[in-house]
Amino acid sequence: MTRTTISEAEFARICHGIIDDREIIIKHNPIGPPDEILLWMLLSCLISYLSLAEIETPCFSGKVDAGTYRNAILFVMKDRVKSVFDIDEYLEKLTANNGKVAGFVADGDEH
Repeated sequence: MTRTTISEAEFARICHGIIDDREIIIKHNPIGPPDEILLWMLLSCLISYLSLAEIETPCFSGKVDAGTYRNAILFVMKDRVKSVFDIDEYLEKLTANNGKVAGFVADGDEH
């Protein structure tokens, strides 16, 4: 079975899109605080993008929070990146209160 992988540029593009639509995402998904909502959205996008099977999709029990989603994202990304990059850097930018996207690589260029 071949695993779908993701490049840093592709990951950045997904994060950038979520940041661009931040206010709409938060408004229409009032499941918790903004950081939790944005990480939930990123996890959902990654599950779809990486074509994860049900058995590969993280399951949660009890109360979930931003940390739960962050850990699930790191778990999903493990062994699925085309080349190693700092995922946490993107997660920090995604959940920053100001929603700035400075430093994102979203034009298809990898560095």
